[in-house]
Amino acid sequence: MESVIINIVFVGSNMEKNLIMLYFYMFDFIFYRLLQLIGDAEIEESPVFCPSHPVEEKESEEVKHIDFDLSETEQVQEAVSCLPTWSEREVNCLNPSFHRWTIMDYARAYHSKKTTPLTVAERFVAAVSESSKPPFNMSFFINYDVEDIMKQAAESTKRYELGRPLSVLDGVPIAVKDEIDCLPYPTTGGTSWLHKLRPCTGDASCVKYLRLCGALIVGKTNMHELGIGTSGINPHHGSTRNPYNSSRICGGSSSGSAAVVAAGLCPAALGVDGGGSVRIPASLCGVVGLKPTFGRVPHSGVLPLNWTVGMVGILAGTIEDAFIVYAAISSKLPSHQNTALPKLCFPLLNSSRPISSITLAKYGEWFNDCSDDIRVCCSNALDKLQKHHGWKSVEVTIPEIEVMRLAHYSTIASECSTSLSSYLEKLDSSQLGWDARVALAVYGSFSSKEYIKAQKIRNRQMYFHRKILAHADVIVSPTTGVTAYPILNAALKTGELDYINGG
Repeated sequence: MESVIINIVFVGSNMEKNLIMLYFYMFDFIFYRLLQLIGDAEIEESPVFCPSHPVEEKESEEVKHIDFDLSETEQVQEAVSCLPTWSEREVNCLNPSFHRWTIMDYARAYHSKKTTPLTVAERFVAAVSESSKPPFNMSFFINYDVEDIMKQAAESTKRYELGRPLSVLDGVPIAVKDEIDCLPYPTTGGTSWLHKLRPCTGDASCVKYLRLCGALIVGKTNMHELGIGTSGINPHHGSTRNPYNSSRICGGSSSGSAAVVAAGLCPAALGVDGGGSVRIPASLCGVVGLKPTFGRVPHSGVLPLNWTVGMVGILAGTIEDAFIVYAAISSKLPSHQNTALPKLCFPLLNSSRPISSITLAKYGEWFNDCSDDIRVCCSNALDKLQKHHGWKSVEVTIPEIEVMRLAHYSTIASECSTSLSSYLEKLDSSQLGWDARVALAVYGSFSSKEYIKAQKIRNRQMYFHRKILAHADVIVSPTTGVTAYPILNAALKTGELDYINGG
């Protein structure tokens, strides 16, 4: 199917007229596609309004099942017990000369007294301050409080002096996307106004769990306004720049969280992902991005922008660090009352048993719908997994995938529009970026009929995916179709939308 790209940067003196024309172009285009693909279709499946998971689990000797009554610090300790030893990690390091500090690096340095959380905090504050000024203007953070950071660091340093750190996360700098409540900061959602209408009164559950493990919470990271774009360009708080090339985007909407990890300022950060908002910036910044199972991480204290697809996720420099943070913030009980979760279990990453029985499901169209360099890189990765570990790769077809994509768009748009409606009624639209105004206008145009049909498609697609995963362990694809593209100067003040086929 031919792709049509609509790239919108708001420029020109007659901006209001341009906005209206662009809005109707997008509106007609998206709804033509929706009506063509799902609007007139009769879908027999019942609507399902939340993801569900099969109760039965595949038997595996390569995981550790986690007891129901463990605390957050005990879960972190269980995760650490699943990691390779230090000597094994050194042998497996592909390029020792390029090394970001990991969570375990911090923990070992603190225990050995090579450094302290207080020293790390001082260096962190200096680095963030320098990166925020010309010529860098990296715009990693919307808010960070030096006094609060130093207070946490002093308390952590004291715990190490007494020989009583709370966990390996004690004193380790962790950043939080400004979509997640975290005192003493307001939660702006990347806007200039939302925190005035929705005051932050306490920590989100995921932040509370990190604090119980001693993590050094270093501030609220930048993001695309209201999470409605994937570039990370923000006209209110500055546009986060890619640490590998500051003239390019770092992706969004969890832009700052990906960038601080890529820059080595934090080994891990929290983001929120409804349609790629953790995975896209992770890909464009070369870090690990994890969107957990729906309901696994508590959602309380997170802006309810899209409650059935948006989940707290993790960005980290290594898979091990993502695993440790996941252990800290995961819950044994689902965060949604009507959701059944598989039992919490951790992979035994220190196992010497060969993993040769993994089957990868490859959907070829996704490998064709990307740039040549990405296709070659991803294909080489699959080849190495097959060659060195004996994994199998099978070609699969995901039926009606274009319909699924547009149904997801309808879902995330409708939920975002609904969740913000009470705030938007009190708002002068001039306080929104131009890209946010256009997106919200489109979001609010979906009907209840289209939303219900989208949930029927959700049910249908869950069936298709279960059929694939009955014969494979994982579906593999490139995360993004392109690498990080250059930031357009005109977009810095007005924002940018990039729609492919209306998605």
